Amino acid sequence: MSALALRALRKRFGEVVAVDGLDLEVRAGECFGLLGPNGAGKTTTIEICEGLTDPDDGDVDLLGRRWRDGEHELRERLGIQLQDTQLSEKITVRETLDLFRSFYAEARAVDDVIGMVQLEEKRDARVGTLSGGQKQRLALACALVGDPELLFLDEPTTGLDPQARRQLWELIERFRATGRTILLTTHYMDEAERLCDRVAIMDHGRVIALGTPRALIAEIIGEHLVEFSAASGDVSETVLRTLPGVTAVRGQNGGWQLEVKELHRTVPALLAALERQRVVLSELRTHSATLEDVFVKLTGRHLRDE
Repeated sequence: MSALALRALRKRFGEVVAVDGLDLEVRAGECFGLLGPNGAGKTTTIEICEGLTDPDDGDVDLLGRRWRDGEHELRERLGIQLQDTQLSEKITVRETLDLFRSFYAEARAVDDVIGMVQLEEKRDARVGTLSGGQKQRLALACALVGDPELLFLDEPTTGLDPQARRQLWELIERFRATGRTILLTTHYMDEAERLCDRVAIMDHGRVIALGTPRALIAEIIGEHLVEFSAASGDVSETVLRTLPGVTAVRGQNGGWQLEVKELHRTVPALLAALERQRVVLSELRTHSATLEDVFVKLTGRHLRDE
């Protein structure tokens, strides 16, 4: 059963095609991550899903309804946290949530939501006195106060310190554990790997990869990466490609990167081959492949560089 289904979605802005025939399904009860570099079309896609932008073509089904014939009902069933939520800094946390609660016919008790996001001690504090992490938790509380079935989170932890990020992750995981659905955009690959059941990577208005983080890593990269640089000697790319367990070879930044499925076989064979070629290493490191590596291979960019 799907909570969100996009079919042949298209959106143009003048000559620019922001979304190009996009098909996508988010299953009920999952946390789904939408990733992509600037200009990929993910922001436009999210805004169409949230009812903020009309598509040129295609259909958007949300919880079995469409915006054109079910807007009022959908507003009652959705929660939205924008990347930069602007809240009045002169009113208190409680007053802010009272205001947002008034937008819904049925909503959670304000004190319950304050407890959920761990802002009890700041209940009567003015919003302007909150830290960055506390403001993000309050923004999440505003999205949760309507007790939504589907929650949109647009880069919810951008700009937060590591501790505040982890606190917000725990809140998101608790919401997901209740069986509700989340559509998440993020610039942090570790965040997507931890929170998301599945992710879609967009580029040029289309989905170029879709699956669980672990499945995408295994399919597109392999299990491990080996990176090395030579202080002297010439490295033969042909020899590197014939090493056991190697699935791909790339020269980068004056060094080499190997995609590897069998690290325990590849590393000894690599060292022996380099010794035969009289290559002296200046650096050698290995690490398990990540979603960031998948993103870089598919788009040629690091997401955080955008």
